[in-house]
Amino acid sequence: METRQKIARAEWILLGMTGLFLCLLLGLYFHDQSALPPAETEQAAMAEDIRPELERINLNTASAEELMELPGIGEELARRVVEYREANGPFRTVEQLTEVSGIGQGKLAALEGLATVEESE
Repeated sequence: METRQKIARAEWILLGMTGLFLCLLLGLYFHDQSALPPAETEQAAMAEDIRPELERINLNTASAEELMELPGIGEELARRVVEYREANGPFRTVEQLTEVSGIGQGKLAALEGLATVEESE
């Protein structure tokens, strides 16, 4: 009987020590996490390093070939943009691109900062 009590006591001591060890590990984990900079900052900095500064493409003067340099704009869509511009005059805003068949809000969002509308000289 006394042997069982010693074994049970040893098990409780071992269980308590395991709990303390896990608490220590958890504390170290949270301490290390608080010392790291936010992940978004790292990703934004990396994206700026990778993505070179691109020259904006003027929707009112760009050829179909130049328009095809924009993300998501292929040969057919570039042709439609040029045809729309010839039929309706120069674009007044970049958002007006959504009036071209095949360009929706998703494609427009991808062009943010890459396309501009300036007066042709």
